[in-house]
Amino acid sequence: MKKILFVASECVPFIKTGGLADVVGSLPKCFDKEYFDVRVIVPKYMCMKEEFKNQMQYRAHFYMEMNWRSQYVGILEMQYDGITYYFIDNEYYFAGPKPYGNIYEDIEKFAFFSRAALSALPVLDFRPDIIHCHDWQTGLIPVYLKDTFQQGEFFRGIKTVMTIHNLKFQGVWDMKTVKDITGLPSYFFTPDKLEAYGDANYLKGGLVYADAITTVSNTYAEEIKTAFYGENLDGLLNARANSLRGILNGIDYDEYNPETDKYIAKNYNAKNFRKEKAKNKRALQEELGLEVNDKKFLIGIVSRLTDQKGFDLINYMMDEICQQDLQIAVLGTGEEKYENAFRYFAWKYPGKVSANIYYSEALSHKIYAGCDAFLMPSLFEPCGLSQLMSLRYGTVPIVRETGGLKDTVWPYNEFEGTGTGFSFANYNAHEMFNTIRYAHSVYIEKKREWNKIIDRAMAADFSWKASAMKYQELYDWLAGF
Repeated sequence: MKKILFVASECVPFIKTGGLADVVGSLPKCFDKEYFDVRVIVPKYMCMKEEFKNQMQYRAHFYMEMNWRSQYVGILEMQYDGITYYFIDNEYYFAGPKPYGNIYEDIEKFAFFSRAALSALPVLDFRPDIIHCHDWQTGLIPVYLKDTFQQGEFFRGIKTVMTIHNLKFQGVWDMKTVKDITGLPSYFFTPDKLEAYGDANYLKGGLVYADAITTVSNTYAEEIKTAFYGENLDGLLNARANSLRGILNGIDYDEYNPETDKYIAKNYNAKNFRKEKAKNKRALQEELGLEVNDKKFLIGIVSRLTDQKGFDLINYMMDEICQQDLQIAVLGTGEEKYENAFRYFAWKYPGKVSANIYYSEALSHKIYAGCDAFLMPSLFEPCGLSQLMSLRYGTVPIVRETGGLKDTVWPYNEFEGTGTGFSFANYNAHEMFNTIRYAHSVYIEKKREWNKIIDRAMAADFSWKASAMKYQELYDWLAGF
């Protein structure tokens, strides 16, 4: 029986700010329980829901040396969906209304968390064969394993996997402070280890010392070896290319299921969507104050409103897009300029544009179910989950060919009758606009073809099962089985 420990800063359903939480919450359930004992360790944030905090059982506590000071570490435990979760408790570090705050506080918080997670294992009497670390918040774990934890028999031979969910976030702070916080010797702060451009870099430490590196799609694994996508770590990623592989994220097919979804107006499936899906469109048009009309081409956007997601392209072409006979439903928050731009377009084009500048789980499901197409023109996209949800709901994605979008959306080919969506290659506003117009024309003029695109989209399988198999292969290889 192989023992695997996931260590991460967030995890569905306990705490979520992004796709990382979905991965850490969904993936452990998908491993074969006969061969893998997978457990998860996350911080116990004060802002978690009371219902979860009340179910946690106290396991132990101890005091841990953090360089020159002694810190309290509490360990709580909870079973959820057949998985054992451990929570590291320390009110000083994990108080506050949200999991992340100022980077200088987070730098100390996650040094504490990484060290506490390792120190808790002998107390819990759980010795993993592999520790699976996620993003920069856990980047110090492979480093600590090579340092202080090497002395103990317990930790010797534990292998580590480092998964990059988004290379843009690296945990960078000045070297003197990081040395002081982590208690790591100067030996680690050189350009071939934690030092990067004069600062200390948590993610870099993890990438140098992990036994294997994964990221969340094949294309992104290739892209990050180039200067454009490499966020100043492309040299290191090229040096470690033999240890780097892309494994696509999945989505939870129980939670995102048009046949059973409790948020949507009318349930449907791959067989009856031709009749039933339109009822969701009408309900959505009505709810958002758009003109209720089956013939209007309705485009959905559910996203963080940031440059990364391609909103400068959308913003630039929005007037031209709104000259077309279509509608747009937007849901999300982000940079102020984009929030305000959508409010302005909703005012300028009433009945055509609906701007919902907040986040709502229910409305996101209604948009995935009710729209005809889903727009995602990202500058870069490690994996992307929204396009997977759209495919699942038979809402045709219009994407830029980057990262996971390129790996999961097959462009429509009218001559071969293949494809599950529409895509464009260059990060160019007019190219995006022309792709939207092309999708619109297929929707209006070739309705049977459009429905066949939906057939293929809904038949695609991006559940966690396929990804879990790939991770199992990686764990087997690492543990030498």
